[in-house]
Amino acid sequence: MGRVDVSFSLPDLMAGFDERMGKLALFDPLFELARQKRTDQQGNAMPMMELGLLTLLFFFEQKLMRSHKTSVKDLSEYLSTSLSDIYDLEAEEWENIGRRIIQVFRPSSGKKREFPFYHFEKKQEVILYSSILKTDSYDIATNTQYYALDEDGLALIFATKEFYVEFQLSIHQLLLRKQLEKGEFHLALRQIDEMRIDVESLQERIVTVEHEIKRSIVSEDTLRRYQALIEDIIHRLERENDEFNELRKFVRETQDHYYAEREHQTDQRPYALIFKIALALENVHNAHSELLFQCTELQNTALRAARESLYYSGLNAFNFDQDIVSYLVSTPLPTEALRAVVAPFLPLEQVQTWSLLTVFAKQPLMNREEGERNVTSPMEIMGEKASESDFLALRVIHFTSILEALSGIFITIRSKRPY
Repeated sequence: MGRVDVSFSLPDLMAGFDERMGKLALFDPLFELARQKRTDQQGNAMPMMELGLLTLLFFFEQKLMRSHKTSVKDLSEYLSTSLSDIYDLEAEEWENIGRRIIQVFRPSSGKKREFPFYHFEKKQEVILYSSILKTDSYDIATNTQYYALDEDGLALIFATKEFYVEFQLSIHQLLLRKQLEKGEFHLALRQIDEMRIDVESLQERIVTVEHEIKRSIVSEDTLRRYQALIEDIIHRLERENDEFNELRKFVRETQDHYYAEREHQTDQRPYALIFKIALALENVHNAHSELLFQCTELQNTALRAARESLYYSGLNAFNFDQDIVSYLVSTPLPTEALRAVVAPFLPLEQVQTWSLLTVFAKQPLMNREEGERNVTSPMEIMGEKASESDFLALRVIHFTSILEALSGIFITIRSKRPY
């Protein structure tokens, strides 16, 4: 029987384990709905999980239409109208089902959903939090609560289409280009609406990251992790911005093509649709460009402020007596180790010495008659008639006498030094 290769460690296997469990946590509310049993008046079992996914798609359509007032009653009316030929339920029963589904996606307590799992590396249970639906607004007059898809709800919808959240916009850009090439302009308009939602979701994510940077950076590791995250977002935004430029160019070429042939076409609707597409794409591109600028500002300002805050918080938390003095007093250290600990807190050694080169500098001479002190060069002392050779000869004599005097001083000092 062959031996199993166990050269890899548990941390190697656990890399990204939290993120993988987070993907599973998105589907947890659907499976919770699947465990609920419900029948209609004819005894037919109600597929609660499928109704839950249908509810998410309903809220997704409302988001596409920019509707900010979607209540339990709106959901129940849609389910009743769409499924009345399949299930026999009264209006109140449909509303009860809609309310139960929404309570699963958003607990009545208002807290996020919890998804506990056991982390083998941490050797303890870890809880992940997710928010599928969020409260949008509230009508006091009618006592009606409105709901909308939250970020995790969008992630769940795209996860069912095998899309990664990080590449939603890029995938929609590719689909938009294919639809424009095929002349499917109605679908292209819808695709641009979905791209707008992607940009809005990314906007919310960037705001969340900005708040987390200001609140959660307590160490260098956390700072580096957020810095890497922002750099990754900026890189992706730059790549998407390049694709937007290509799409704008392609839409402009398509628009020019239809404009040139509009006189020969009886149906003018394609030209009107391509004009709407160009306008909608321009709006989405502008919003996307603002995100790129916002991320750059976030990288230049928020991260720098967080780094400075981390530095000054470390200074404020440092206590010399407690962190250094008490450690040195309570811990017996060898002399060399003690010097290494104390050295960073000591000033540099400063010693004043006399340099021999100062004897060759200009010497201040005193004019005894006038009582003034000035700096006079040897050439001035010798007079204007002195030549350069005379000056050099005089300098040799002076230097020789100075060196002889210094040599005598050194010999005297050396003879008096104890051995």
